Amino acid sequence: MTIARRVHLAARPFGLPDTSTWEVRDTELAEPGDGEVLVRVTHLSLDPAMRGWLNDVRSYVPPVGIGEVMRAFGAAVVVESRDPAFSPGDAVAGILGVTDHAVVRGDQLTPIDLDVAPATTWLGALGMPGMTAWFGLFDVAKAQPGDTVVVSGAAGAVGSVVGQLAKAHGCRVIGIAGGAEKCAWLTDELGFDAAIDYREGPVHRALRAVAPDGVDVYFDNVGGEMLDSVLRTLRLRARIAICGAISTYNATEPPPGPAHYMSLLVNRASMAGFLVFDFEDRYPEAVADISARIADGSLVAREHVVDGGVDAFADALLMLFSGANTGKLVLAV
Repeated sequence: MTIARRVHLAARPFGLPDTSTWEVRDTELAEPGDGEVLVRVTHLSLDPAMRGWLNDVRSYVPPVGIGEVMRAFGAAVVVESRDPAFSPGDAVAGILGVTDHAVVRGDQLTPIDLDVAPATTWLGALGMPGMTAWFGLFDVAKAQPGDTVVVSGAAGAVGSVVGQLAKAHGCRVIGIAGGAEKCAWLTDELGFDAAIDYREGPVHRALRAVAPDGVDVYFDNVGGEMLDSVLRTLRLRARIAICGAISTYNATEPPPGPAHYMSLLVNRASMAGFLVFDFEDRYPEAVADISARIADGSLVAREHVVDGGVDAFADALLMLFSGANTGKLVLAV
């Protein structure tokens, strides 16, 4: 008999999630059936998208239902398998939920190689954030050597990889982040050409100072006023990749649209949203490139790991929205 400690959605939040949003329960799991696998979860990925999954609105995936286990990507070790593709002791990743054990179908799991990188990195630079960075930068934004690339949320899981990939591709890279410590990390350790602390004043003025000729590519993780600021600095035929809008996820009123959207027309620029799942059949291409860069030291994969297991989930999730993490935020289970 396996008892799983799980976090369920108790109520839809208005603004930031709080203690009323969640309920932690211990539940006896059924034995795995044919094609199923019992796993012990070791790490959970904490992602800004989780906030959107709580809203009962039409989106790219159905919202988490009231009473359901909170959706989450995780890394795990196989305990028992009734799928011939997996054996006890195998390391895997998949959508496991906020839980310490889970029974899932084997075809929903992906093997991960812990000799290549630790489990935390398979949730970060070699997981969805890394895939998002790679395909968003190269396929959506079509970054080219010589481009000036700006990325917001640059010290986060996606942004930090975007900037490093762009720099390796021959681009000039400017990161936008919150706080002097994060900005120093971007330039001193990750090799960004410049970093802007959005807390220090108007972003568009700082951008004009460090990129007087304008911006060719903007990788947007923040939305809101940040997007509007960058729209004011575009070059001819600039490309904007809309990855996320973390500044608006906990808004209690609809945020205003960008005031400077006509810059897209004047500069014959383009702005496109994307989902990493659209590129699922090409993940091995990106994994091979990023893992090689990690191995040779040309790409830094940083994870901010929080201890405490599933009981710490609620507080750990809020770190994403206060800017408390640097790199990929992971909860150790």
